[in-house]
Amino acid sequence: MSRVCELTGKGPMVGNNVSHANNKTKRRFLPNLNDVSLISDALGRSFKLKISASALRSVDHRGGLDAFLAKAKDAELSPKALKIKKDIAKSAQTAA
Repeated sequence: MSRVCELTGKGPMVGNNVSHANNKTKRRFLPNLNDVSLISDALGRSFKLKISASALRSVDHRGGLDAFLAKAKDAELSPKALKIKKDIAKSAQTAA
């Protein structure tokens, strides 16, 4: 499994460890990923996603998974999250 957030596309970055003697060695900065279950109000079920802690805060701030996915760009979403977004849009269209 890759270390990429399924909602924001946030992945590992590279940088340097810098010692007191100013020696530089390569290192990786990994995103803070968590396995969470998010509930979709429109679909009435939960989805297990691997998302970053900052994405979880953004989901709470925007008012839930449905509102977050409505504003999210398709290029940043994983295929699983993109399918959820399309299912939510489809259910909203049939309800209207």
